[in-house]
Amino acid sequence: THYDTGRNMIAMINGAKRYILSPPKECGSLGLFTKKKTSPVYRHSMLNFGHVSRLGDPDPVMSAKERGWLERVAASQAIDTVLKKGEVLYIPSHWFHYIISIQMSAQCNVRSGVDDEGTPEFGNRTDVLQCKAPNEE
Repeated sequence: THYDTGRNMIAMINGAKRYILSPPKECGSLGLFTKKKTSPVYRHSMLNFGHVSRLGDPDPVMSAKERGWLERVAASQAIDTVLKKGEVLYIPSHWFHYIISIQMSAQCNVRSGVDDEGTPEFGNRTDVLQCKAPNEE
């Protein structure tokens, strides 16, 4: 998962993709690299969100550390949707998104500026700029 500073409109031209969206206030639960100067993957998560569905497996294929992070992610606020041919998805500024290709697909993205204010309920630019992962505190 990662966030973009600009508003994003995604039009699915063909195929389908699954999008998992989280608001800026969930930043600390997403396993992000938050230190701009020390990581080339700044703004991106270290987690494979596809493994969340494996949390109930009796024989997990993940480390205890990954399990802890994925349990935190599973408890966080998120929206899960499948974007299909002919549909358009709006992603507000600073919202996190994780994308899973379901079928061979083609899409068109358009960015339309930045909204730094966000909303009190979901958060904003300040939430992601001040974000600290639990291991960084």
